[in-house]
Formats: sequence, structure tokens, C-alpha cells
Amino acid sequence: MCQLLGMNAKNPTDLTFSFTGFAQRAGRTGDHVDGWGMAFFEGHGVRHFVDHQSAMKSPVAELIRRYPIKSTNVIAHIRKATQGAVALSNCHPFVRELWGNYWVFAHNGNLVGFDARLHSHFHPVGGTDSELAFCWIMQELAKSHAGVPSIQEMTLTLRELAARIARHGTFNFLLSNGDALWAHATTQLCYTERAWPYSMVSLSDEDLSVDFSQHTSPDDKTAIIVTAPLTSNETWVPFAPGELKAFVDGQLQAF
Repeated sequence: MCQLLGMNAKNPTDLTFSFTGFAQRAGRTGDHVDGWGMAFFEGHGVRHFVDHQSAMKSPVAELIRRYPIKSTNVIAHIRKATQGAVALSNCHPFVRELWGNYWVFAHNGNLVGFDARLHSHFHPVGGTDSELAFCWIMQELAKSHAGVPSIQEMTLTLRELAARIARHGTFNFLLSNGDALWAHATTQLCYTERAWPYSMVSLSDEDLSVDFSQHTSPDDKTAIIVTAPLTSNETWVPFAPGELKAFVDGQLQAF
């Protein structure tokens, strides 16, 4: 299956350190070699990069590892294909517009027998169960709310929709509209929160460490969500099966 990486931060922050370790799983420490993608929110805009090559071989991925794009919400994905060909149209994350906002989605898992009926303007371009699920979520959100709901209302609606899809198999996903980042797990997902005072952090998949105290301020807060822990010396909190969490300004929300 695939792997997910997300970041939600109070202040614009780059993800080059985490992505460097994450990308190793696309051929060096893992076999997720069937494409990759990454989306960065900047205000109401989105920088969206995808490639059907692995994140270890892609020149675009090399650019991301070296170019510190700063954002408050980032979603990244490395693919091991289960449904759909190895093709650019099947690379996550996927992007759609709803209520005048971009929405970004990435999925890890396999859905069996999920044959959702789509009757609005949300339709898949590629051939994955993941994009079909995203289109159905967007459709149902548009039916449930006349406009952008509060983050708490959105969380409640997403919990209901995620539970309906998860009946068909593994449904770990990340979703963001730039205001918050939602994460749902049926099997494997975990998170860590970074806040002042920051310290030295070491990657698990690469011989690389960074002292975040040299690059941050007391006002910075960041949450990292990932399929499997990225670092060897931080506390990673696992999601419970069926759990959906919302992150805002670098912190887990209590609703």
C-alpha cells in the first residue's frame, strides 16, 4: 500500500527535512515506487507537484528536497499501486474546488466494492479507488453544507462519511482546505506535535539530524502526521482504528 505525510503549522514552515526521510521509502527503505505527489497551500492557492516516477528518482522530488517551500498545510504521498495503472493521472494527492476553495486529498489503502454513485460535477480523472472516494466525499459535503462549514462541523460530517467508506476496506487519508488538516485511520497512522523549546531531531530512514531550535521561534507550532514514524527520538502517537482527527495551527483539536 501507499504512505502518507502531512503537516499542519501555525506559521509557514518548510517540510524539506521530513520529506527527505519520507522519500527514502520510495525505493531505499520501502517499495512505494509507483509515483509520488505533494501539495502546499499558500493562502488560497496550491502548489501541486505529482510524478509517476518514484520519489527517489524523480527530478521534481529532488527539487522539493532542496527548495524550502513554506506552507501551513502540506499533504504528500508515495504510491504503491493497488488499483489503477502507474500513471500521472493516478498520482496522489488529488485536488478539487468546492465553495471557492481548493481541497487536497491523499489516501493509503484499498477499497473493495466501493461503487459510489456520482451525480454532481465531481468525477475521477484516473482509475483509482482513492480518487473515486475523494469525489464522493466532495459531492456529499456539497450536499450537506450550503457553504464552508466551521472546522468543528466539517469534522463531524467527515467522521460520518469516512465511516461509510471504511466499510469497504482500508481508508487512511489526509484532507485539507488550507484552514485545517484532517486525518483518518483505519489501520496505520500516527502524529507528533512540535513546539518550543525545540531540540535535535533525527530521521529514521536517513542519516540526517536537525536542531529545530536554530530554525524556529517560540511562537511556532507544528503537527506532523505520517503512516509510520519518521524520526527515532520523538514521541509519535498512533491513531485508533476508525479515528478522525483535525489539526489547526499546529495543534490537535479537541472535538
